[in-house]
Amino acid sequence: MRIHVVKPGELTESECESWRELRAKSDAPANPFMEPEFTLAVAAVRPGARVAVIEDAGDQAGFFPYEKGPLGQGRAVGLGVSDCQGAVLRPGLRMSARELLRGCSLATWEYDNLESGQALFLTGGAEEFASPVIDIGAGYAAYEEHLRRHAPKFHRTTAAKERRLARQTETDRGAVRFVFDERDPAALRTLMEWKSAQYRRTGRRDRFAQDWISTLVRRLHGTRAPGCSGVLSVLYTADRPIAAHFGLRSRTVLSCWFPAYDTEFAKYSPGLVLHLRMAEAAAADGIGLLDLGRGAAEYKDSLKTGELRVHEGSATRPGARAALHRLSREPARRAHSYVRNRPRLARHAQRTLRLLGRLRGQ
Repeated sequence: MRIHVVKPGELTESECESWRELRAKSDAPANPFMEPEFTLAVAAVRPGARVAVIEDAGDQAGFFPYEKGPLGQGRAVGLGVSDCQGAVLRPGLRMSARELLRGCSLATWEYDNLESGQALFLTGGAEEFASPVIDIGAGYAAYEEHLRRHAPKFHRTTAAKERRLARQTETDRGAVRFVFDERDPAALRTLMEWKSAQYRRTGRRDRFAQDWISTLVRRLHGTRAPGCSGVLSVLYTADRPIAAHFGLRSRTVLSCWFPAYDTEFAKYSPGLVLHLRMAEAAAADGIGLLDLGRGAAEYKDSLKTGELRVHEGSATRPGARAALHRLSREPARRAHSYVRNRPRLARHAQRTLRLLGRLRGQ
């Protein structure tokens, strides 16, 4: 077995095609974050991005995208915004995480959304989380029937709010309309402004204040490939956007990423209306799964039909550099875990964050 490391832009088209073919052989959902196009987009804004190309008996047997920092510290490519992480390996390939990290000259590799089934990287300290999903493989009508049975109040109230929104806006501004794949960059800028305001309002770090993230999203909005395309969905009243979502899609999976809405229309729950319209349009376009992403949220509980599992942790190679990584990262990660796993503490933390957001806005 041989491992050689390249910058993503140095991958040949033949290697990218091998990557896609290996990924297609996986039993996992075809998540667009695991495609070469996502790694190539990250590499354009994160110069430390690399790909380990794994060869076995002269054949390309795997690809491992990562970012390399100082002292051999590695992290998942796009860590912090990527919703599905891991290596793309030939089924049955026998390799240890230690071998792979050694081949990449990494002491550690950190992840926060490791795909289920990537046992290669799991350690005793890794945490497991739910990633809610909407299964629309049987069509949107079947999904609506699921909502009527399992979330009847949610289904009724959301439908009633959509009707009220249609009546109100048709009188004042024009008919409600939905665009599943909006290409207008102005709509994307509006979504990013809403999302930044939401981050600040809830006391969280504004991701779009980081230039690499905002540039990455704009770049992915223009990416059009079968396995990874940017999809901007917008709910309008006439020509005014009132809710929007940007995510990535493959042929069969829509990975939900950045939803937001105009708070002026909050009483109509436009974000929920948008998600139902997205599910309907996605089902009509052959998509079978909407991955809502890791993280607890009431709207996800109402919309979901099931869950995938993802993991947070790190794989390490014995040595001083790995020990330094644990000393610098583990205390904070364990503190976050302690709060997350205690509902009363978690609620108090959320209230504190919202208070900080209000104070910042004054």
